Amino acid sequence: MMKNYRTIREHGSHEINIKKSRFICTLKRTESEEEAVSFIEQIKKEHFKASHNCYAYLIGESNHIQRASDDGEPSGTAGVPILEVLKKRNVKNITAVVTRYFGGTKLGTGGLIRAYGQVTNETLNHIGIVEKQLQQFVSVTVSYPVSAKLQNLLASSAYTVHSTDYTADVTFNCLIPIEKAELFIKETTDWTSGNATFETGAKAWIEVPVAN
Repeated sequence: MMKNYRTIREHGSHEINIKKSRFICTLKRTESEEEAVSFIEQIKKEHFKASHNCYAYLIGESNHIQRASDDGEPSGTAGVPILEVLKKRNVKNITAVVTRYFGGTKLGTGGLIRAYGQVTNETLNHIGIVEKQLQQFVSVTVSYPVSAKLQNLLASSAYTVHSTDYTADVTFNCLIPIEKAELFIKETTDWTSGNATFETGAKAWIEVPVAN
């Protein structure tokens, strides 16, 4: 299972115009090749009058599923440039379809490569990229006399307190990066001089914006 990876913030599209040709890039998160193919077919139906619907997708922790198509453009001028931008931006589980409405002026091999790469890159910037981080719920229960000190230490740390329960004792429900869960328990044990009990809960994905 992937722990952390980057993907787009949300489904969306962006358009540029080059020498009267319209290039529309549409991006979507896709967790499987079946989802990718379904999305591509959907865009082809929406833009059935377009000159080309070129695409690329990357799926899996090591990008073990990756495909690219020029859809009638000269070989290597569309699908591969789209794919290379996705790789360069280090995003995963994503499909990009670039729709072209020909404007009457040929762009040449170099021009096409630049155009398909440019619109894909700009669309990633336009939509935004997030890092999906796999985190672990860890609950820390302490007595009321200990809770004030622990609350202050947690607030000044890099750890996230998701919620706090006040019952006979005080329980801080924290979301911890899964690779730091053991360190968190060790540090919290030290902070409370061993006067804490812990319960490990479910795992959850959180999304953190990434600067372009």
